[in-house]
Amino acid sequence: MIDEQTDKRRTSFWREMPILLVVAVLVAFVVRAFVLQTFYIPSQSMEHTLDLNDRVLVNKLVYDFRDPARGEVIVFKAPTEWRTGAESDDFIKRVIGLPGDHIKCCDTQQRLMINGVSITEPYLYSEGGVSDPPADRVFEVTVPADRLWVMGDHRSQSGDSLEHWGRSADIKVATVPTDSVVGRAFVLFWPFSRATWLSPPAAFDSVPAPKP
Repeated sequence: MIDEQTDKRRTSFWREMPILLVVAVLVAFVVRAFVLQTFYIPSQSMEHTLDLNDRVLVNKLVYDFRDPARGEVIVFKAPTEWRTGAESDDFIKRVIGLPGDHIKCCDTQQRLMINGVSITEPYLYSEGGVSDPPADRVFEVTVPADRLWVMGDHRSQSGDSLEHWGRSADIKVATVPTDSVVGRAFVLFWPFSRATWLSPPAAFDSVPAPKP
């Protein structure tokens, strides 16, 4: 005897399978487009916070509700002047200065100063007992409205705000528009042996708001 109820359920499942697959694809597309996306690291500019070919997860929704914060690692669409033919237009750097911030290099201990407060940067590249300095030149800038000053953690290998400031002496060329930010990289998930949260260092907590 055939169990008609069971047969109907099996038939219904196979009929619904294409619909379920389409829904799954649509959900994945929406999540990738608007909520979360994975990115791989194509260069040495963020070593050793992020190494070559590491994978990070980026929250694309967070800055719809608040502005980027100092010390956060962000993915952004690079300005045209920053790109080369071999590179993707998606760059990943650390936010150092917000709109209105006054950034100076350096204090007597060779630390960057933001709005008059010196910051210790524990993430700076270090290899064999030799660390990158916070900057390879003396500079002093004020970040324009609606723009960010961003730098790589491996300063000597990073095409970042400082490099473009040195090339152009144009603060607009050296900074990135806030509306070019794709999202915040909040976790390194691959390789699993190095998985970690990408939290802003506490040093940035003491930086005051820029003076009006």
